[in-house]
Amino acid sequence: MKGGAPTSVTVLGATGSIGVSTLDVIARNTDRFRVHALTAHSNVDLLFRQCLEFRPDRAVVGSEGLAELLSRRLSAAGLHTDVRGGTEELRDVAAASGSDVVVAGIVGAAGLAPTLAAVGCGKRVLLANKEALVMAGALFMEAVRRHGAEVLPLDSEHNAIFQCLPGGYRRDDPGASGVRRVLLTASGGPFREVDPAELETVTPEQACAHPNWVMGRKISVDSATMMNKGLELAEACWLFGLAPEQVEVIVHPQSVVHSLVEYRDGSVLAQMGNPDMRIPIAHALAYPQRVDSGGDPLDLLRVARLDFEAPDDRRFPCLKLARDALDAGGDACATLNAANEEAVAAFLDGRIGFMDIGRVLARVMEQLPAVAVTSLDDVMAADQRGRVRTRALVAEFEAGRRA
Repeated sequence: MKGGAPTSVTVLGATGSIGVSTLDVIARNTDRFRVHALTAHSNVDLLFRQCLEFRPDRAVVGSEGLAELLSRRLSAAGLHTDVRGGTEELRDVAAASGSDVVVAGIVGAAGLAPTLAAVGCGKRVLLANKEALVMAGALFMEAVRRHGAEVLPLDSEHNAIFQCLPGGYRRDDPGASGVRRVLLTASGGPFREVDPAELETVTPEQACAHPNWVMGRKISVDSATMMNKGLELAEACWLFGLAPEQVEVIVHPQSVVHSLVEYRDGSVLAQMGNPDMRIPIAHALAYPQRVDSGGDPLDLLRVARLDFEAPDDRRFPCLKLARDALDAGGDACATLNAANEEAVAAFLDGRIGFMDIGRVLARVMEQLPAVAVTSLDDVMAADQRGRVRTRALVAEFEAGRRA
């Protein structure tokens, strides 16, 4: 904090888009923050450069072999960073006492265990890994309560909702604050106005060309299918204690209004800003204070107009699948998330078509009905079942395309 020792930060997924943006904010506020640890899966070259700049105490990579490589390079550069490799080390560094704040920026199911490890130590967790809540929302939020952790959302939409809620908001009683519902905005991605028939021939490059945001390939495809908004719908319900019918998704192509909260008296509060992930990251890092994010100020005269429309189910069948999974409860969202990760990877590899993603997911959800979840083992079992079934269906779809 300003005037005292800098806040110590661990960044999980430092070489991804969230991690890179987080480090940019930290570099602009070195009097406020210092880096305790950085992690990456396999991008050793970028992690090496980040270690040179931020000089963390610890670094973790995906394997012992990569850890040895990074350690040699850092030693040759005169740095004495403690470098480790493997998933156990990832959980350990997330829980380590050397950091006050953990940025959970690892994409997908792989981020669940280290994020829970940070929560289990009562840390402030800046959550960009929406899968932690999608897969294990009830277990995750119970762990937050039990360990006295603090979770601040980094997704621009959920951070916007957080900023629009009153101080003292209680997720166990949203009505006490007069909240009626939340409007979760979506850009509509690159295919908002494309004829659904033309989506059959979409390429991975086209799907990853988001009109407003610069993101990784997986989340870019999720934006193009609007599965990301389905996952964010589940995330909003768990974060803010809302029923699914209290969260409405609306398409807002300018990506200026990041979400809105409607109150019982008819008031609607919106959080606005340029589409730059450094803005919500800076808000969460410094909360309840404000620091420089590096983002450009919003020029409303330049934006000139703000449009809103309902999502088209023909273009975006994944959005309904996500809402159906949320309504089904149990392990349905964990199954859907796993199936989506596998289907998107298959699309990016050219094995299935863009619209096949939704078809594969629908088949998986039909074939794997929801069952109750009582432990993290149940969640991970659902994740594995979803992946196995999806891989089999992808093989069928791929064979059909070749026939």
